[in-house]
Amino acid sequence: MFFKDIIGQNEIKQQLLRSVKDGYIPHARLIAGAEGVGKLAMAIAYAQYLCCTDRSEDDSCGKCPSCLKFKKLTHPDLHFIYPIINKKKSSSKELFCDDLLPEWREMILKNPYFNYNQWLDFIGAENSQGLIYARESDEIIRKLNLKAYEAEYKIMLVWLPEKMHEACANKLLKMIEEPPAKTVFLLVSEMPDMIIGTIQSRTQRLHVPPIDANAMKEALVNVAGQTLNDADTLVHIANGNYLRLLELLENHNEKSECLELFISMMRCCRERNVKQMRAYADTFASMGRERQKAFLSYAGNYIRENFFYRLNLPEINYINREEQTFSNKFSPYVNEQNVIDLTAEFDLAERHIEANVNPRMIFFDLSMKIAVLIKRSA
Repeated sequence: MFFKDIIGQNEIKQQLLRSVKDGYIPHARLIAGAEGVGKLAMAIAYAQYLCCTDRSEDDSCGKCPSCLKFKKLTHPDLHFIYPIINKKKSSSKELFCDDLLPEWREMILKNPYFNYNQWLDFIGAENSQGLIYARESDEIIRKLNLKAYEAEYKIMLVWLPEKMHEACANKLLKMIEEPPAKTVFLLVSEMPDMIIGTIQSRTQRLHVPPIDANAMKEALVNVAGQTLNDADTLVHIANGNYLRLLELLENHNEKSECLELFISMMRCCRERNVKQMRAYADTFASMGRERQKAFLSYAGNYIRENFFYRLNLPEINYINREEQTFSNKFSPYVNEQNVIDLTAEFDLAERHIEANVNPRMIFFDLSMKIAVLIKRSA
């Protein structure tokens, strides 16, 4: 992983580069920031730069034996710790992080911008919660007490240390405070305040901010081929989260379908066309449950966005150009008198779908309530 591969974050890159050039290598860094800002990629790029034997002023060489191993995440002095599930269904064996190392490498090499839920889905966790278990602490201590195989530094990268079992965290306190020589802990966290205070106090925190809009736009145009106007809208909605940007691209067609259904529903509600309401209730009832839930979630959120759009608050408004066209006409119907009740009705309908209530009844009842609510004057 190179610094040049990371989207934006030039100030953070320069800060890390300067620290290496100045010979200042903290034994424990807490790299913290929101989802989708490139924390994990930054930590790996920093680790690769530390271990590179022919580093340049601004990046690793990419050619030395160390860099070639980092390219595949197989360097023997690079160790990973991350949340895992307790055991696989097909085995009664309790798992360690190393048991899922092939999956972990595959996940990162595919795209280092991923989140906790995506990782659990990838390893087939289903409803299990991922943790860094207490037993992992002994394995960490064992690895770090060994001599480095070939690099100057041994790197222990802990992804989401807030998921660390308290017993594991307590056992690692001494190691983090006084690690063996040339050992570097890199703790990559989205919720650093959930890490026990004694570990927080033993690290140097580095905050990674949301990715700036120009860098997001450049990545979107170069990688996804979006037009500049599309990029402006998507980047604004993503709000510095590259993972969110990718999700917006992936869900573009689904979102357009939801908007089309929403427009049709609102028109018949505004006209109080009961016959048409019943027809649309039949249409929604024929959709699968997941599509019904997706529509209701979208509609509730779009109602909120129309309220902000009506108030002319673009800095907190996240709708695309297609949605904005309809909002020009629809937003006057969403006001202080009905916005809370409107969103509550969509939320309630979604809960009813979850509870397997008859969808035809849910959507017809919802349409009748909306017809009354959108007639409320401001």
